[in-house]
Amino acid sequence: MTTTSPTLPFDQPNPMEPPPAHAELRETAPVTRVRTPDGQPAWLVTSYHLVSRVLTDPRIGVAPAGAPIAGNDTLFQDGPAHGRLRRLVAKVFTPRRIATLRPAVERLAAERVAALAAAGPPADLVDLLAAPLSITVIGEMLGIAVEEREPFRRWADAAFMVDTTGPDGGFDPAAMEQAWRGLYTYMGDLIAAKRDALADDLLSDLIAVRDSDDGRLDDGELVGMAATLVSAGYLSSSNAISVGAIQLITTGRLPDLAAEPGRVEAYVEELLRRQAGLTGEAMPRWAHEEVDLDGVRVEAGDLVLVRLSGANRDPARFSDPDRFDPDRQPNPHLAFGHGPHHCLGAALARIEVGAALLALARELPDLRLARPVEEIRWSEGQVDIGPVAVPVTW
Repeated sequence: MTTTSPTLPFDQPNPMEPPPAHAELRETAPVTRVRTPDGQPAWLVTSYHLVSRVLTDPRIGVAPAGAPIAGNDTLFQDGPAHGRLRRLVAKVFTPRRIATLRPAVERLAAERVAALAAAGPPADLVDLLAAPLSITVIGEMLGIAVEEREPFRRWADAAFMVDTTGPDGGFDPAAMEQAWRGLYTYMGDLIAAKRDALADDLLSDLIAVRDSDDGRLDDGELVGMAATLVSAGYLSSSNAISVGAIQLITTGRLPDLAAEPGRVEAYVEELLRRQAGLTGEAMPRWAHEEVDLDGVRVEAGDLVLVRLSGANRDPARFSDPDRFDPDRQPNPHLAFGHGPHHCLGAALARIEVGAALLALARELPDLRLARPVEEIRWSEGQVDIGPVAVPVTW
């Protein structure tokens, strides 16, 4: 008797909740055979325990086994090459250095929310708050001139396929490829200019960082790091702000945050834990050798997909996991991954999401959605999927 593997993506009636299949699989088959949308066989992992194992097991990497290292200048590789890049970048992304950005991020968030309020209802949270705040923070990090940030945002939107469509209504691969070339060229020119005049920004710090054992980042690696920062610091942060705002509005907790601003960090952790399957999922993994996952044999070369939204709603780890509970302590969610590829920008993302949502709660505590959640259109990008627009009124 043969069993047909289900094909991803699973049905997700509510975009703010994980697919119901996640809960079913956690109970019956937390490691299960599936097919990707393009027909590839893969293992899907949905329980907290096993997702944590996959993310930390050195036998499972973010690149296929035997993938060439030459030409890969990003953190999306494994082993010693990844370790060297990670150590160099970590010298810049220190908690103390990131903390110095908080006042500027909070000021920028307050300015964006004030502008949104002044524009009057109805308004779009993505266009007026989440996206411009995120791209401005990235502009500050990379030292991009103010007058260049809007063109830079257009490059980034196209490169990460944010609502990029072709003549048939689907994605336009040629436009995406052109945008990536433009983005890389822009980053290369920016890095070359900064080498001659280092400034007080994180890109200058990355240019200057060096280590007696690991050397320094070359131009290709610097461009790769800058592109990674744009992906994680713009698109993912914008989506986290938008989805967090929807959660607070639909659960009626936005006024509560305004009343207890000192608990913003707890709110942010719970909002991140509850992000659902349309946004914030981890990169694919590949087994580099045979791995046993609680009795399921994963062969070398197999594709392994983890579902963070499944793990973060696992009742074996979180009591009453579907409930929004900012009092949840501890809250060891996996929204930023786990293990050697844990997000280096997690601390900054937390600051940014908290600043945006707290400013929103203070200025517009009576905010409400202008259309049902089910009618919100989501992007179909390949890096991170978020709302195209979040129309609100007050």
